[in-house]
Amino acid sequence: MVVEVQRTAGSLLEAAAARLTEAGVPEARREASRLAEAAWGLSSGQARLRQERGMSAEALECLAALVERRATGEPLAYVTGIAGFRRLVLASDARALIPRPETEALLDLVLERMPAGVAADVCTGSGCIALALAQEGRYQRVIGTDFSPDALALARENGARTGLPVEWRQGDLLAPLADEQLDLLVANPPYLTTAEYAALDRSVAAWEPALALESGADGLDATRRLVAEASAVVRPGGWMALEVDSQRAAAVANLATGFGWTEPAVYQDLYGRARFVLARRSETS
Repeated sequence: MVVEVQRTAGSLLEAAAARLTEAGVPEARREASRLAEAAWGLSSGQARLRQERGMSAEALECLAALVERRATGEPLAYVTGIAGFRRLVLASDARALIPRPETEALLDLVLERMPAGVAADVCTGSGCIALALAQEGRYQRVIGTDFSPDALALARENGARTGLPVEWRQGDLLAPLADEQLDLLVANPPYLTTAEYAALDRSVAAWEPALALESGADGLDATRRLVAEASAVVRPGGWMALEVDSQRAAAVANLATGFGWTEPAVYQDLYGRARFVLARRSETS
């Protein structure tokens, strides 16, 4: 007689954590719980509360498939299909960069300065910044743009997921905004140099879209165009807020000055790195 050993949620979690540890995944237990919640359709924190519960063979297979994806190096947000950003839980996959916690501080900076009016998020990717602006600000309109049709499709899905009112437009940098006069322009453009992108850790380079990361020999191709052309779509007195590479923040502030922006200033992210440049269009220009 064959006696089947009962599979419990706890035993499956332990096996998942062991496989992730073997693959060199940091915080294997925490990630095993996140994967189990995605596999079993549970809300955050629920997997560990069900350790004694018996689980089916199907539950085992669903979790094992996600664990193997993570063990090969695929980012956790892509494997689970979700990523948190401020108050939002968004769909996340390889069509766009994973929202980063350091980007969240950019929202605090812009909401302090220009919490209303017409706002646009250029290089919107997953739509995280545009949707957070729509949720937390008092904007008459929020527009999200991206060159990548795939990224914009994900942003639209996140717009539908959250029910927040954002207008989505496809096109290169500021081209979709040619008919606008904005109070606030926010952008997290690609900002790695060609050499930096070539040396990027595989955990990013093998999975996240190159189009959203690499920006020419000095890393400033996209940012330079934004700074040079943004005054055409930002009204006098309006703000431009950019996420930049910490090594080039001062250079971006100098670019802003050179193109006639006032009050250019560099701000740090939550890790203490120079990460954001804010500047204002002159009231008289």
